[in-house]
Amino acid sequence: MNLPKKVTIKTAAEIAYMRHSGQLLAKVFAMLDEFIEAGVSTMQINDVVEDYIVNTLNARPASKGQYDYQYCLNTSINEEVCHGMPATDRYLNRSDIINVDITLEKNGFIADSSKMYVMQDAGREAKKLVKDTYAAMWCGINVVKPGATLGDIGYAIAKHARSEGYTVVREYCGHGIGRQMHEAPNVLHYGKQGEGMALQSGMTFTIEPMINQGKVKIKTKKDGWTVVTKDKKLSAQWEHTILVTQTGFEVLTLRDEELKAKS
Repeated sequence: MNLPKKVTIKTAAEIAYMRHSGQLLAKVFAMLDEFIEAGVSTMQINDVVEDYIVNTLNARPASKGQYDYQYCLNTSINEEVCHGMPATDRYLNRSDIINVDITLEKNGFIADSSKMYVMQDAGREAKKLVKDTYAAMWCGINVVKPGATLGDIGYAIAKHARSEGYTVVREYCGHGIGRQMHEAPNVLHYGKQGEGMALQSGMTFTIEPMINQGKVKIKTKKDGWTVVTKDKKLSAQWEHTILVTQTGFEVLTLRDEELKAKS
């Protein structure tokens, strides 16, 4: 993809629009919390999300039509790292883990977030991978503040993931976001402390680590979209859209259950 080379610092008015988009996207996941279960197809997930975004929230699913992609989300199950395509014949099993990655545009500004859903009979190691990947994302988020660097974010994520015995996917990364789904800068999920671009108040970007249970190598399936682990071991991902504030960060896509957990 061709990213704009210059990072866009958002104005107060633009931040307000992005915050609203993020709050709407959090509502989408709250709806899905009551919908996703074993026996549901990934296309049913896609269709209920599109209907909710368009008809309930009066917004736009920003992924649909982006890079000729025809769906409004990605559904990545088990060994699928990212970009899993919804299918009418792909049903969730009782032991599956699934990442649902959704973008939403309202008033010209886009929010991007993903969440892992764990089916009731998923194994202990699968549950641990999901939990540890979530923690790795927050390790990255928690270092965000003016003057910190992109390398600080990547270092914090990778340090946690590797301490738990996992590998960090290097081919895909977070990204700036705003009027466009993908803006500068790239936000790697590995790096060295103190290296890379320094963060500034008003920057908005995603942090979305993809963490593998086994080896780091991945491949793209013949559909041209779905990325899987080469060793067929599990992979997990979480994602939030982040604003750099004057004193730290704000998670623009924070969900209600996360607010309650931190209160």
